[in-house]
Amino acid sequence: MTPVGRALAFTLALLTIFGPISMDVYLPVLPALTSDLGASMSTAQATLTACLLGLAVGQVIAGPLSDRFGRRRPLLIGIVAYTVTSLLCAVSPTIETLIAARFTQGLAGAVGLVLAQAAGRDMYSGGRLVRFYGRLTVLGGLAAIVGPVVGGQLARVTTWRGIFVVLSIVGVAILLTCWAVFVETLSEDRRISGGLGRTGNDMRRLLHDRTFVGAVLVAGFVSAALFGYLSGATYALQNIYGLTPQGYALAFGLNSLGFMTCGFIAGRLSEKWSERKTLAVGLAICLLGAAGILFTGLLELPLYALVASLFTLACGAATTMPPAASIALTGYPDIAGTASSALGLTRFALGGLAAPLVGLGGAHTAVPLGIVTVSAIALACITFAALTRHRPEVAVS
Repeated sequence: MTPVGRALAFTLALLTIFGPISMDVYLPVLPALTSDLGASMSTAQATLTACLLGLAVGQVIAGPLSDRFGRRRPLLIGIVAYTVTSLLCAVSPTIETLIAARFTQGLAGAVGLVLAQAAGRDMYSGGRLVRFYGRLTVLGGLAAIVGPVVGGQLARVTTWRGIFVVLSIVGVAILLTCWAVFVETLSEDRRISGGLGRTGNDMRRLLHDRTFVGAVLVAGFVSAALFGYLSGATYALQNIYGLTPQGYALAFGLNSLGFMTCGFIAGRLSEKWSERKTLAVGLAICLLGAAGILFTGLLELPLYALVASLFTLACGAATTMPPAASIALTGYPDIAGTASSALGLTRFALGGLAAPLVGLGGAHTAVPLGIVTVSAIALACITFAALTRHRPEVAVS
């Protein structure tokens, strides 16, 4: 295990803001972007989907490469690419070019996400690993708070293009931090050799593990509900209930505070209780929140009902993340990058597929959002039931 200093641990956590900031900071101005580029709601939401799919594909590329060449070099290349592609988003003249730029931005941003998880697996095991993933969840929630709040405030003084310039500046700051602090966590004697054939064999090894596949699918379906919420909540809160971008940012910040808190608690609870029981509690909370969103849309309930339901869904999603990641990755210290990339691919691919579905019913109803979230969480619960049937409990050491 590599010694972990405070600066390195903080830098690993900082890398997790790549994805959330890329997705969240421009959400308050998504309706304005839709109008400015003359796009439909579902087409504008495709900018979120493109970023999610880029994050998914990028992890599949970055994870195996980091198992072969180490963590540091792919990380620095990815951050440089992220900075450049954020500027490309800012100057996109049409919705089509913005979608393409967002996909590329997601490819680059994926490097930070997958390597933070893989480097954590390099350095931690047992209970410390679960606690580390809990901290990543907390940092993701912090980025989710900062992103929309900052985006809402930036909307007062700049356009959506200016927000992408801010993302580029964030990329430069993270690059400088990683250049100074991030040390290699995967020694040369622990790296794998071989090209695509080795990666294919590693993937087949993962896919033959019922426990790994079950945990990854549970995380993926929960992410589908969460990203559907990210995509649909901005329209529901602003178009249905008339919140301003600043009001939306505050409401979203409240939900993200719950996400942070529950992510921290779940990391601790998984150590002292069990991963599987913590995961079951998280899924139950998710189902309660998703059902609340659906009933709010069907019955046209007041704003507080929707905010409370979204808050509950966010808390449940945060509770599932640390135990699901730990169950999936614990058995694969030798191919942590590849295993982490498979987890990330599933999460962001399913999230990217779910995100545009919430816009199919138009911008003035929350029913599609409720249907998408309930369906995704129901699939997660079914998968979890199959996982618990086939997997003996493993104590966290």
